Amino acid sequence: MPTGKPLHAVVLGGGLAGMLAATVLARHADMVTIIERDRLPDGPVPRGGTPQAHHTHVLVSGGARALDELLPGTTRELLDHGAQHIGAPNRLLALVSSGWYERFEEMQFLIACSRSLLDWIVRRRVLSDPCISVRQATDAIGLLGGPKQVTGVRVRDRPTGQTSEIEADFVVDATGHGSAVIEWLTTLGVPAPAEVHIDPQVFYSTRLYQAPDAARDEFPEINIMSDPARTDYVKAGVLVPIEDGQWIVTLVGTRDHQPPTDETGFAAYARSLRHPIIADLIDTAQPLTSPRGFRIPGNRRRHFHDLPDWPGGFVVLGDAACTFNPIYGHGMAIAARGALALDAGLQRHVIDNGAHSLQRDIASEADLAWEMATRQDLRYPTTLGPRPGPVARLQQRFLDRVTSAATTRPAVAAAQLDVYTLSGPPSRLLTPRVLLGTLLGPRRRARLEPPLTADERPASSRPSS
Repeated sequence: MPTGKPLHAVVLGGGLAGMLAATVLARHADMVTIIERDRLPDGPVPRGGTPQAHHTHVLVSGGARALDELLPGTTRELLDHGAQHIGAPNRLLALVSSGWYERFEEMQFLIACSRSLLDWIVRRRVLSDPCISVRQATDAIGLLGGPKQVTGVRVRDRPTGQTSEIEADFVVDATGHGSAVIEWLTTLGVPAPAEVHIDPQVFYSTRLYQAPDAARDEFPEINIMSDPARTDYVKAGVLVPIEDGQWIVTLVGTRDHQPPTDETGFAAYARSLRHPIIADLIDTAQPLTSPRGFRIPGNRRRHFHDLPDWPGGFVVLGDAACTFNPIYGHGMAIAARGALALDAGLQRHVIDNGAHSLQRDIASEADLAWEMATRQDLRYPTTLGPRPGPVARLQQRFLDRVTSAATTRPAVAAAQLDVYTLSGPPSRLLTPRVLLGTLLGPRRRARLEPPLTADERPASSRPSS
């Protein structure tokens, strides 16, 4: 451990994962420097390096609790700024293969808001720490050191093109899906890790709406899931209440069935989903933006944690290590839980030791979300990636039966939501009560219509008096 000088940590990337890494490192180092390629905005507006910020984001309860552990009071501040607490399943109405979930009392929850609001609240809190500073408009272009130890970073100032070196006792790469970390490491003599890419070839189209006055208080999220039993391609849609009385609506499709980015096509695609409720609802709302498209990069995992040797003083966090199909809503939660794993590991090790163990701990936080996302995506023949074997197919049959039973059985729904929101381990599905409910199946046929109250139904779908 260095002596006689302050400990300096560097975080590459000023997005959510990078900011959370910085707040962790501030507990273990004297100075933390964030290297960020963009100019960070002063308010809740998108920055140039986050094209995905215009699309739907939710923070599942397992991630929200992790965020509050890292930055106490953050979810309360988000709610104070208009973010929505979406109780599940009482305020989360989901259509699965067999029908709609019953509207049981709250079992878990999601925090729903614009990505820009969440980033701004987190960024403001993190940067209030006087030992954390940001070098903006600066690209990370390489690592210093060798295969045994990373000793700093090489950066380039974007306006001038001037390069410089920054020495550091610990470096975190949180530069996201586009990270050049493999190139940086191979330059140091570290072998490239195995990489798994499972790509459902998914496209988004998203539009913001001002909700009708009557639908601004406690309106539910509507989630129409794709059904692999009915179609061999992904087609889904979600309507999520967020701050300022707005709805964010994202339509999802695969390469040959892309959701349109023109107004007429967007509305027609919404109406072509398995149920027309989202189309009916947006017909009652005021559009605030044009539809905006986005190509989802798919699921990608770099197995840094499996390399036999790993340089000290360096870890990879967030999307730079593991990227998920965002349709399942786990990316931000894994960033927060990965930062918690980093903190726990640094409490066990001094800051310049144990990086290999830290990388394995961070990777383990992604295991469940990776399994859920890739298992579901591989059910579609259009997905690019290794096909599941017989054991995985048997597991999927069991999970399908869990989902069917959960639509009408609260004990099964509670266990399923614990796992989905990263609030409980998969073993929750194997308790005697849940197994019995799964074996017996649903108590009755699942609803064919969403369980909306009379006030929540759009006028066009209400029964006439």
